[in-house]
This record gives sequence, C-alpha cells and structure tokens, in this order.
Amino acid sequence: MALTEDLGRAGDVTGQACIPEGARMRAAFVARKPGVAAGLACVRLSLLALDPEAEVTVNLHDGDVFEAGAVLAEAEADARAFLAAERTALNLLGRLCGVSTLTRAYVDAVAGTGARIADTRKTTPGLRALEKHAVQCGGGSNHRFGLDDAILIKDNHVAVCGGVGEAIRRARAAVGHLMKIEVEVDGLEQLDEALAERPDVIMLDNFTLPMLREAVARADATAHGRPVLEASGGVNLETVRAIAETGVDVISVGALTHSAPSLDIGLDAL
Repeated sequence: MALTEDLGRAGDVTGQACIPEGARMRAAFVARKPGVAAGLACVRLSLLALDPEAEVTVNLHDGDVFEAGAVLAEAEADARAFLAAERTALNLLGRLCGVSTLTRAYVDAVAGTGARIADTRKTTPGLRALEKHAVQCGGGSNHRFGLDDAILIKDNHVAVCGGVGEAIRRARAAVGHLMKIEVEVDGLEQLDEALAERPDVIMLDNFTLPMLREAVARADATAHGRPVLEASGGVNLETVRAIAETGVDVISVGALTHSAPSLDIGLDAL
C-alpha cells in the first residue's frame, strides 16, 4: 500500500529518467541517533517488492539497542528499484524504531515496580499491527488489537447503559467465558460498583496518585480476589514512575504510538 501510494500511476519518473536500466546500487541503512530496533523486515520487504533479486543483510534483530552510527541493514539491488523503495523503507523503519525507542524509555522508567507498560488503539490507521509489534520490541505489552478481541466498557458505554454495574452485567451475559471484560471508572464510587461485579480488569482513568493508592487498597481488600488494575490518562515520562509505585498492574500509554517521533535513519550509498 505504501509503495503504491508513492509510485502512483507512472512509477518513479526521476529514477527512470536519470538511472540507466540495469544499473546496480549498494547502500546501508544507518542510524543517525541511538535507539531500539523495530521493523527491520520492512527494509527487506520494500526492496524485494520492487526487485525480487535484491540482496538484503540485516545486522540487528528487532528489539536490539543500537548507538548512533550503527548500520542497521545493508542491501544491493537494481538501482531504479532501490531508489523507488528507499522512502517507503525509511519511513516504516524510522517510524517503528521511534515507537520501540519511546516504549523502552517508559519501560526503563518503571523498572523494578512490577507495573507493565501497555499501548492503546491510538495507532496510525493501517499500521496498527506494525506499531504494536514495535511496542513489544521496546519491552511493552499490547492492549487490544481491535474492538473484537476483548470487552472494554468505556465511559460512554456506561452512560448509555445507566451505570457501571449494569454495563458489566450486560457484557457478561452477552459473551462467552473466554472473553475478558474490562471497565473504565472515573472515581472511587464507580470503582466500588465495578469491584462488586468482578470484572477481569478495571481501568482507573485520570486518577490522582492518592486515588490510585486508595484504589489499589480497595481492590486488595476484596474477598473474591483482585482484578487487574490499569492506570490510564495523564501519563508521561515524568509521571509514569510515581504512577507505577502506587501498585497498579498496567499503565496504558497512548503516546507510545500517537506521539513517538520517528527515529532519524538515513540511506548511505556504499
């Protein structure tokens, strides 16, 4: 899809005009900044899509940490094909390395607390599977991949249903035993209502630190076992450690995918 978007109807007219047919090109994908690798297969796939005879050597594995100047991959291919695939390969590689690098920063920030960093559905349309893979490469966990793989009752569902408890009861009656049920609550009163219905996960939305600590205490005190507690909202690299130290199990961070800057990676001819 990305290649088609770039090539349009006539293909790479610059390459066709300037590069002799049959010319070969060898080049390296070089990191301009340090980061965490993700999406290296996109380099191989972009080149092979336009030159099935391309030779691609990937020097790292997804999830590896690298320094500025690292050669992530090297390739030799038909020059026209290489230059036509260059931007797609760099766009995807830079985007995914950016996501994995930011994720690793969050994971490192909560190290030792027991809290997991998770992504959200705030992904680039069409790139969700790739971006969620990049989150895993950075050491994070994946939340839902879509609307179909878990029940997540949000505030608007609660409003339509008339309450947290009623929404959970309707969800449980509608799905099988293997479908997880999560409910979002915006205060301690809704938390108590949710705890009484025993969902699998409770999302604590925009809770203050004292509220998070109280929520953990109330969940720990339930006679029927504590649900997974997920903190969400107001999370950044300055606040995430304190949130993790309240005792929550998961911290979901939309910024991992909606605000990660692309990592600067260049193509250097060899």
